[in-house]
Amino acid sequence: MPYSLPALPPVAEIISLDDRIHATNSLSGAWPDRQITAVHAPELHSFRVRQPRAQALVYAGGGYTKLIYDKEGIDVALWLNSLGIDAHILVHRLPGADSGTGGVYNKSIALSDGKTALSLLEGMNTGLPLFHIGLSSGGHMAGLMACQPSSLNVCGALLAYAPINANHRQHKYPQDKADYPPLQKQDFYDDWAIGLEDQPHGLPHCPLFLAYALQDRSVPVQHALNLLQTASRNNITVDAHIFGSAPHGFALRNLDGTQASWPALARDWINRLIQR
Repeated sequence: MPYSLPALPPVAEIISLDDRIHATNSLSGAWPDRQITAVHAPELHSFRVRQPRAQALVYAGGGYTKLIYDKEGIDVALWLNSLGIDAHILVHRLPGADSGTGGVYNKSIALSDGKTALSLLEGMNTGLPLFHIGLSSGGHMAGLMACQPSSLNVCGALLAYAPINANHRQHKYPQDKADYPPLQKQDFYDDWAIGLEDQPHGLPHCPLFLAYALQDRSVPVQHALNLLQTASRNNITVDAHIFGSAPHGFALRNLDGTQASWPALARDWINRLIQR
């Protein structure tokens, strides 16, 4: 790993995104492999540094059925802290999941929570440039959040092994892939296919960094290739890295192949964008 994990989980500053909600979220497992299996209270979990150079919204993966909180949330936040960046993990609700009130969350609930978090950072007015950073389905969140208007200086979005467009019903890879349950999750992917030219609302407004695994069967590399074709025709700046033998979910821990270089490549990309 590009840094050392502490023996005990670090304590986050927790900011509620909706003070009207008094429900609790369900955290399971043991550090450093905990997951949030049910989200009813949208929150920001913030990890700050003394003299930040930038800030980041961090989106953990989990296929929109859970959040891989430690491996794809806190690990990323601590790595960003080591680069001098304040990191805010978005704990967002999940489309189609049990709402705890007799129904299910609508297809846009994760985006709604993301927009609230973005507005909160805008209101803090720190003057720090912002990055959107996400792994797996969190990379899809990072991509769609990079499409949202913001008064902040959004420097870039980092998407690692993210299902950004080839889950769309009309653009699936492989073509015979079944729709994703629940319905709200599939509808969310259809509404926000990131990087398809026929859906301009899904084109990010900032430079992108991509890290994918060539043999990933969970998130085929076609997701990245679709975006690259669109980027080349629409002047979207993309640094794309595709690793030949990396597994899905390599994150910052599974670095025993050529993907070992991706944190350093991402660090240099971040530094260049901050210093522009």
